[in-house]
Amino acid sequence: MRQMVLVGFLQAQNCTTLASAWRHPEARTDFCSAAYYQRIGQILEEGKFQLAFFDDRLAMPDIYGGDPAEVVANGVRVVKIDPVATLMAMGFGTRYLGIGATASTTYYEPFDVARRFQTVDHMIGGRAAWNVVTSVNDGEAKNMGREVHMEHDARYDRADEFMEIVHGCWDGWEDDAIVCDKRTGLFAHPEKVHRLQYEGRYLKSSGTFTVPRSPQGHPVVIQAGASARGKTFSARWAETVFVAYPDLEDGKRQYADFKTEIARLGRDPDMITVNTIAYPVVAETRAEAEDKMALIDSLYREVDGLSLLSEALNFDFKTKAMDEAFSAEELSGMSGMQAMRDRVMKVVGRNPTVRDFLEVTRRGRPREAIVGSGKDVADHMEQWFEERACDGFVVGGTHTPGTFEDFVRFAVPELQRRGLFRKEYTGATLRENLGLPNPPIGGWRLGKAG
Repeated sequence: MRQMVLVGFLQAQNCTTLASAWRHPEARTDFCSAAYYQRIGQILEEGKFQLAFFDDRLAMPDIYGGDPAEVVANGVRVVKIDPVATLMAMGFGTRYLGIGATASTTYYEPFDVARRFQTVDHMIGGRAAWNVVTSVNDGEAKNMGREVHMEHDARYDRADEFMEIVHGCWDGWEDDAIVCDKRTGLFAHPEKVHRLQYEGRYLKSSGTFTVPRSPQGHPVVIQAGASARGKTFSARWAETVFVAYPDLEDGKRQYADFKTEIARLGRDPDMITVNTIAYPVVAETRAEAEDKMALIDSLYREVDGLSLLSEALNFDFKTKAMDEAFSAEELSGMSGMQAMRDRVMKVVGRNPTVRDFLEVTRRGRPREAIVGSGKDVADHMEQWFEERACDGFVVGGTHTPGTFEDFVRFAVPELQRRGLFRKEYTGATLRENLGLPNPPIGGWRLGKAG
């Protein structure tokens, strides 16, 4: 029987994408401690979540106004500790929960990413995942020693080469290469350790990888591209995908289209899970949940939305008056998350204003909030799952750890009672708990023609 995937959506500082989350009276503030992340991991593991993952940016969201003072003062997602180190801390405090971290194909090197994530996969027993991003703005470029961020489609072209090298590294050791035969003195079969020779337009790599296959072969690959180019990249490379569908009917259409694209590239659509964002605000009764939602809404400040829009679209929203329309040139120059820009333009039906961007995207607010009792939340999730708008949900917290505690207490038992979600973990590795086989050597080449 098909069962849904549950993913905990985390970030350093807030462990949520909501900039206002730290203002919640119940939010913990020890976000630079291992204990903070281990506690959240233990809650998710109690709820049998398959995966927790850490989103990341390589800069503060300080494009707004060109000065970090305002976003620092308001705490708009300004603390971003290293997600891979954070993953390790959470991994050592849990036993079954899969844990993923973000690393950029634009600013890192493929050998380094391949080695780092394969090592982590060994250290936490085959539970690691890599969230592949191409990064979004000039702030990240400047922190990494560049002047401007690469053009949108070129980032994905480079990322394709990056993925080929990473997978080439991960294929460097066959599963049974190491023997450690002390009697004969043979450490590994040399014919089962392969040298990589790669040269592309953007990247090249020549050498022998230094980390053997892990308990699940190699880390699970996560992706969340939403533009047309990003979706093609996801369909070729991802093993689990994160999306943000605006409503059920659009979700059903996009889900079906994406699964068709996966099949076109020669991959099995049933082996790639599609998980949409959700912000559950759940309590014992609907009235209590509505009271919680009212408090959450009261924490939002306009600077949250404007800073996060500037970060996502790589454009300083402080340069425009609230009701001043963007020019066609300004819109085409937004080189960040183009799917977000395109959705606003489609909804508005004209050149949008700053206020339009705030109202349509609800950036900094829990736009996908599901408010109610455990039954109410389960009803919503069941409909999306059963009508094939998704295979699961990326559960974001309005504050932590309270959101996850409430969800595990009130919603997970209801989903389990309906047979929609697991009661126990299937195995020890992330792939086992996602229903994925260990990848064969060279299996990634299936999508190369795309």
